[in-house]
Amino acid sequence: MGEPLRIGLVGAGKISRAYLDTLPRLPGLRLTAVTDLNRARAEAAAKTAEAAAKTAEAAAKSTEAAAKSTGGVAVAASVGELMAREDVDAVLNLTIPAAHAEVALAALAAGRHVYGEKPLSGTREEADAILGAAEAAGLRVGCAPDTVLGPGTQTARRAVDDGLIGTPVAATAFMTTAGHEAWHPDPEFYYRPGGGPLLDMGPYYLSALVHLLGPVARVTGAASRPRAQRSIGSGPRAGERFAVEVDTHVTGVLEHRGGALTTLLMSFDVHAARLPRIEVHGSEGSLSVPDPNTFDGPVELWRGGAWQPLAPSAGYAGSARGYGLADLARALGAGRPHRASAELARHVLDVMLTLLDAARERTSLPVGSTCSRPEPVPFANELFMLADHDQGVSDRS
Repeated sequence: MGEPLRIGLVGAGKISRAYLDTLPRLPGLRLTAVTDLNRARAEAAAKTAEAAAKTAEAAAKSTEAAAKSTGGVAVAASVGELMAREDVDAVLNLTIPAAHAEVALAALAAGRHVYGEKPLSGTREEADAILGAAEAAGLRVGCAPDTVLGPGTQTARRAVDDGLIGTPVAATAFMTTAGHEAWHPDPEFYYRPGGGPLLDMGPYYLSALVHLLGPVARVTGAASRPRAQRSIGSGPRAGERFAVEVDTHVTGVLEHRGGALTTLLMSFDVHAARLPRIEVHGSEGSLSVPDPNTFDGPVELWRGGAWQPLAPSAGYAGSARGYGLADLARALGAGRPHRASAELARHVLDVMLTLLDAARERTSLPVGSTCSRPEPVPFANELFMLADHDQGVSDRS
C-alpha cells in the first residue's frame, strides 16, 4: 500500500472514542492531529489514539502499523490550525450536528477531504453548498452512517439482489425508545430544531433502506409531540426539566423509485415494543434485517414456510465506526465512488426533511433529490478487507 491518508479529527466528544479505537487498525489511514473546543478533551483523545496505535502495532507486527504510530498525534489549538497543518489530508468531522456544515465547508476551502458524522447538515441548502464546494475543488466528502457497510445490512442486500425474496414489494422500519434523556446527561439538543427521532436515528434506517431498495421518490407523513417537557434522568443535572421543541413521534410511508413501499416509525415516546428493526417483503418471501445502528446481526429469510438464518455473505467483517472513512481513502486510489457518500447523505437528509414537511402539511410530497444506489460490499476479511477488495492506493490529490 502507498502512504496512508492523514486524518485530522475535529471534535473529541463521546462518539470520537469509537473512531479512536478503530482507526489504528485500518489500512490506508493515520490519525495525525486532533482539536476540540475543550483542549483537555483533545489532549485525552490524542493519548487514547496513541495508545490504540501501539496496541494495533503490537497485534499486527506490520510495517504499516509501525508507520501509524510514528510521530504521535498532535493537539491543534483551533480548527483553523488543524486544517492548515501539512500532515492533514482529510478532516474527520465529529462536531455537534449544528456545526457539521460549517466545519465541512471550512475543510473543503482549506483543500481537505471530509468525512463526518450524520447528518451531513441541517438544511438542504447547506448540503448543496457542501456538495458544490467539493465538486469545484475536486475533493471527496463522506458521511456516516457506515454501519450499512457491515455484514448485517450487506448480507440482507445480497439476499435482495440475488432474488431470494422475489420482487421487493414492501418494507417496515421501526425505531422506538422512550427517549435519550434517560441515559444522556445533556439531552436537550435531541429535542431542539435539528433533533428529534427522525433526524437523530433516521439516517441509519434510511441509508439501509436505500441500500436495500434504492432511493425514495415520495413520502407521506404524520407526527406528534405528546409531552411539552422532559426530565434529565442521569448525570449531575438529573431531575432538571427542559422544553421539547420538536415532534417526538414521526411516522410515514416512503415510496421507493423501484415501486416498493416502506412503512416508517421513529419515536421517542414508546416505552417498550416487540417490533422488528427492518423487514423487507417480496413476491416470493420475506427478510428480517438487523438493527442498522450496528454492523452485524442476524439476517433471516422466510421462504417455503419457515424462517431460516442466512450466513454472512457480504460486507466488511469485524467492521466498526471508521470503516466508511477507510472506504473513502481506498476509493481515492481505486478511482471509484466511495460508498458512505455525501450524495447518499444529501438524499437521506432530503427524505427526512420532506417527511417532516409532509407531516406538518398533512399530505404527501415528492422528494426533490435522488442518488445512486451505492455499490454493494463483497464479503471481506477484517484485517485485509481494504487491501484485498479494491486495487490501488490512496492519494492526496
